[in-house]
Amino acid sequence: MNFGLFCFNISIANIIELIVVDLKRLQVQARDGPSDPNALAKWRILNRLHDRNETMYYKVLIANIEEYAPVVYTPTVGLVCQNYSGLFRRPRGMYFSAEDRGEMMSMVYNWPAEQVDMIVVTDGSRVLGLGDLGVHGIGIAIGKLDLYVAAAGINPQRVLPVMIDVGTNNGKLLKDPLYLGLQQHRLDGDDYVAVVDEFMEAVFTRWPNVIVQFEDFQSKWAFKLLQRYRNTYRMFNDDVQGTAGVAIAGLLGAVRAQGRPMIDFPKQKIVVAGAGSAGIGVLNAARKTMARMLGNNEIAYESAKSQFWVVDAKGLITEGRENIDPDALPFARNLKEMDRQGLREGASLVEVVKQVKPDVLLGLSAVGGLFSKEVLEALKDSTSTRPAIFAMSNPTKNAECTPEVAFSILGDNIIFASGSPFRDVDLGNGRIGHCNQGNNMYLFPGIGLGTLLSGSRVISDGMLQAAAERLAAYMSDDEVIQGIIFPSISRIRDITQEVAAAVIKEAVEEDLAEGHNGMDARELRKLSQVN
Repeated sequence: MNFGLFCFNISIANIIELIVVDLKRLQVQARDGPSDPNALAKWRILNRLHDRNETMYYKVLIANIEEYAPVVYTPTVGLVCQNYSGLFRRPRGMYFSAEDRGEMMSMVYNWPAEQVDMIVVTDGSRVLGLGDLGVHGIGIAIGKLDLYVAAAGINPQRVLPVMIDVGTNNGKLLKDPLYLGLQQHRLDGDDYVAVVDEFMEAVFTRWPNVIVQFEDFQSKWAFKLLQRYRNTYRMFNDDVQGTAGVAIAGLLGAVRAQGRPMIDFPKQKIVVAGAGSAGIGVLNAARKTMARMLGNNEIAYESAKSQFWVVDAKGLITEGRENIDPDALPFARNLKEMDRQGLREGASLVEVVKQVKPDVLLGLSAVGGLFSKEVLEALKDSTSTRPAIFAMSNPTKNAECTPEVAFSILGDNIIFASGSPFRDVDLGNGRIGHCNQGNNMYLFPGIGLGTLLSGSRVISDGMLQAAAERLAAYMSDDEVIQGIIFPSISRIRDITQEVAAAVIKEAVEEDLAEGHNGMDARELRKLSQVN
């Protein structure tokens, strides 16, 4: 009896403190973050807490968001997805498989929630930079929705992680007796599209106001599905559009860090390493941003593409490339122009950096260490007063370079950002090399929340652009001059609120807003943007 009374007398704050103490016992900081075994151990403890007491789980996460976001999300979520069959203890979310064709409409009514606000769906075909992980990719959907709850305040009873299991082409998983998914090669072509079509029709039939975030679909399908659904359903692709928005915010921040107005962005020379869904998404968004600043007409749009040099696994992409990816074609450089620059089709990244002397070196390649010493040495000749290096690939091991390497080679007069968290670099004599984390979590919770509250029937380019520009303007001038272009994760709730407000305002201006929870579009127009 006394023990029971003792338990009831412990405050929530005390319980959170006890849980955090347990987690800290496992925390071993390596040079670039928690070591893998300890990161997984911390994830397991948090996951068990989630199973036992969802309310307490989110209280712990919200109270310690800067510390535990990297555990429930990148970089640890990549490790979780790689080992998901061995970590699996309790199902979370819904699984729609290729064998469920014809049954999905009835399946969605098995989910107990009468209303779902947010769905994150994946087919596991391109999890972070780790390749095809099949149904193990559900881990990324779960982690993203944890951040919707923690950052945007979405009701955890109204979020739904989804796996569309159409098989896997991962040979190891096809032979693994413990693999949880369909052990067959992936569906393709019309059969694949039919499965995703059926899923989308089913969830929007039951929950007409739901927002669906597509996550970690391979490049082959990411753009096609986005174009297929975006004008019909409330959906967006975070790898294409979220990554692009965060990158745009960082690129605009880099211009500010040079002491120039953001309107000078169209003058930036940008070398992009990587032409997958994330790379092409950033290129398209950056081109539209430049065009808008140049007058937002066809001439401006055509002019803007000349600021980009795209390098993939085969080297510089030019019009001389055979079987060029249609999505990359608009950014293929003219051969005659490249001859004048001393470049050719397939030129290496080092050659391109040497000849172009870019303002920005942007990595979305998923190739760890791609920005080698030779590449960074070549960047010393940049025409920029303060060149920017964006090593954006996740998880940590796939980052194109570490901040230590970048600052050691180029000195402290650079801007550095990465997709996964790294520690700032002590440069001596009181100088700090700031490592900015250009993480999608700065945007997707605000995009989702703003869309939900506005009642917009679609998520427009303008709404996404407004989100990116608000993030770019979030930092003070003093912070930006110090090289800090992205805020601390500890401020994520405030950031999300401001991004959501910008999304709502743009939805109203585009006459897309239909209101939410009794607030109609006229009332939304009366609301002022959050200061």
